[in-house]
Amino acid sequence: MNMILITIVCYFTTLLIIARITSKKSKSNAAFFKGENKSPWFVVAFGMIGASISGVTFVSVPGMVRQFDMTYMQAVFGFFFGYLAVALILLPLYYRLHLTSIYEYLNTRFGPHTYKTGSFFFLLSRMLGTAVKLYLICQILYTFVFRGMNIPFWVIAVGSVALVWIYTHKSGIKTIVWTDALQTFCIVITLICIIFITIHQLDLSFTGIVQTISEDSHSRIFVFDDWASRQNFFKQFFSGIFIVIVMTGLDQDMMQKNLSCRNLKEAQKNMYCYGFAFIPLNFLFLCLGILLLVLAQKTGMTLPVVSDNILPMFAANGYLGETVLVLFTIGVIAAAFSNSDSALTAMTTSVCVDLLHIGKDTEEIARHKRLKVHILLSILLAGFICLVNMLNSKSVIDAIYIIASYTYGPLLGMFAFGLFTHRTTKDKWVPAIAVVSPIFCYFISLLFRLWWGYQFGYELLMLNGAFTFIGMWVLSNKKMKIAS
Repeated sequence: MNMILITIVCYFTTLLIIARITSKKSKSNAAFFKGENKSPWFVVAFGMIGASISGVTFVSVPGMVRQFDMTYMQAVFGFFFGYLAVALILLPLYYRLHLTSIYEYLNTRFGPHTYKTGSFFFLLSRMLGTAVKLYLICQILYTFVFRGMNIPFWVIAVGSVALVWIYTHKSGIKTIVWTDALQTFCIVITLICIIFITIHQLDLSFTGIVQTISEDSHSRIFVFDDWASRQNFFKQFFSGIFIVIVMTGLDQDMMQKNLSCRNLKEAQKNMYCYGFAFIPLNFLFLCLGILLLVLAQKTGMTLPVVSDNILPMFAANGYLGETVLVLFTIGVIAAAFSNSDSALTAMTTSVCVDLLHIGKDTEEIARHKRLKVHILLSILLAGFICLVNMLNSKSVIDAIYIIASYTYGPLLGMFAFGLFTHRTTKDKWVPAIAVVSPIFCYFISLLFRLWWGYQFGYELLMLNGAFTFIGMWVLSNKKMKIAS
């Protein structure tokens, strides 16, 4: 326990040093929102890996092997093509319009109601998603570290968010680009070290590793024969494409880092490299999951009921040695906070630019408003983490993608309608369409399950987007007021 606390203190001290260095030269709104467009693309690309992985991937992906085998790779393959679509379709649009918030495009294309609706759905999606991700790490720290000290969960949640606020409130994205790079480095090194230590425990050669993983019953990647399964290849692959389009390309959090690059070409290089790196990294996480299951079987170990607790159990209970405990602590904290810090910054940007329109204010007034919004959102995030703790979810990563299917679907429909049609729509009705579409999706998925036994998976995202698109089309006309 003392080792974990020392590790946490050292890690956050490093983050604060980086924050101090990056905020010395500039604390302006331009630095907070877009890093003054001076971020090196390769640093952004490397840092975005950590932001996408998050603590959820670090903990949940190895654990999900027990329930879903390695079928998650089907969605990961789809992710890569989604990144290509973002680089070739969305990034050129954002750079051409010189956007600070990507939802400003909806105002240009349709009007203020659509604009506010898009921003609202982002804020809802990102607040829920970030709360779920940070909850997982808070729960691990509570279960394996602080419960014995009689520290309640809510204190850990508030403390975690407060730490994020401390190192992001001055320079925002300008600091995050560099802290995310550090956090990604910690994640990758931790993953590789834990895999090597696990292999050492199993006493396997390289050939033995390949044979053990390939012959394991959980090594299945592709599912072509069961259309009703949520793990069917076509469902997973195409859902993976659209998950990336909405959770990266239509997400202010992920795009804000790209918009901090010097120009479009560098932002696209960032996206290509980042998208490609995501494939082998997720494959390694899944391989680790199989190796842990094999080790548990070999030692006769009883695994926890909740799959998300498999890796934490091995790390915290000393089965892999104290080194893994330290590495695991660094890895999950780095993964969690590389996602949470940028999310908090992006939500602050969206509220300030989309809802408060601080671009019309003086630099000083805008900065004061930004600081107040940053504090308020931090308080809300801590509250949402406690709410997630009350509700609880057995598969956190699955919960995140289901949430995304409902909350990002309207964004997908709005952007698709704007990009791929030359029609305008009745702006004042778009909020109603965006609310009705996910509700309609929910009842359709319920009926399909009751009548035909068909379970919708992440393809709900595409269905949700389609309903929003159709609703906007029904209320549209051929003449477009403002060209996109």
